[in-house]
Amino acid sequence: MSFENDRRKFIGKMALGTLAGLTPWNSLLANTPIEAKAMQKAFVPVMLTPYKADMSVDYKGLKKLTDYYLESGARGLFANCLSSEMYDLSPEERLKVTKTVVKKVNGEFPVVATGSFGNTAQEKADFTKKIADTGVDAVIMITSHFAEKGESDAVVIKNLEEYLSLTGDIPLGTYECPTPYKRILSQKVLKFLLDSDRLVYHKDTSEDIDNIKEKLKTAKGTKMGFYNAHMGSAVASLRNGGAGLSPIAGNYYPEVIAWICDNAGDSGKKEQVDWLQDKVRDMERRITANYMLSSRYYLNKEGLGLEIVSRRAKNPLTADQQAVVDKCYAEVQGWKQKLSI
Repeated sequence: MSFENDRRKFIGKMALGTLAGLTPWNSLLANTPIEAKAMQKAFVPVMLTPYKADMSVDYKGLKKLTDYYLESGARGLFANCLSSEMYDLSPEERLKVTKTVVKKVNGEFPVVATGSFGNTAQEKADFTKKIADTGVDAVIMITSHFAEKGESDAVVIKNLEEYLSLTGDIPLGTYECPTPYKRILSQKVLKFLLDSDRLVYHKDTSEDIDNIKEKLKTAKGTKMGFYNAHMGSAVASLRNGGAGLSPIAGNYYPEVIAWICDNAGDSGKKEQVDWLQDKVRDMERRITANYMLSSRYYLNKEGLGLEIVSRRAKNPLTADQQAVVDKCYAEVQGWKQKLSI
């Protein structure tokens, strides 16, 4: 396969440009001027991995969930991420889960997936190539996979240099994953990766709008698309040039997150968007207790029929947690009615 061709495919799908950085790709906008395209923002879900009752991966359920995300307004997908329980999947399952999503999407929207697993640069590179071979549009690097906690940016850059030299022209992304520990991407490391001309995607978990603005400033005019995981700064990040959103809230009410992406830059809906921003900020604190199970419980209210099981969850979903989700679900229906979502 040609990694350079794959890189160009990703760029084509995401309608990359120098006017506004990474602009979400949408086949319906094929004849829209670039200025209008630059206003588009994308919701990219961090995908769950459904399981059967025996804890084996439910690939039929995964296909159904993929369809649900897209029907709810997703314009890209992040498979094999922390929400997918990537650390609890075998290497073979990581590949099969990713390939199932890629095949289901069938090129309609971009798919990214984590690939930086392994103890050495060579092991990380080898698995990155396997993930690339599934057909994803970019392979995601976990920022904390390239140095131990407390080690300097110099160590990160040294390890990244070796990894980059072993992975050809595969398009790459970064993810400030909380596990094994959260390593916020520094300006120094970000500039290094941007200079490689291979960084096309960043999922941010800094939860700091000043940090976000600095990253967006640094990445302006490059191929990198900035996707915020934090609902508290969701609208601000979009209005400051972010390409989209990729929060865990998307595993409860994805259509709401997609609506925010679609309307954050609309001056005529500023009051409604600001109102919803306050609502989602407050709700995320309430609804995400026992996330791996409560999200499935919520989605089942939408007819997904998922088993309420997870390899990662330490405790069962309690009656009190279910009651919170029930209340939040009813609240969300009110938002949707008010905003005609």
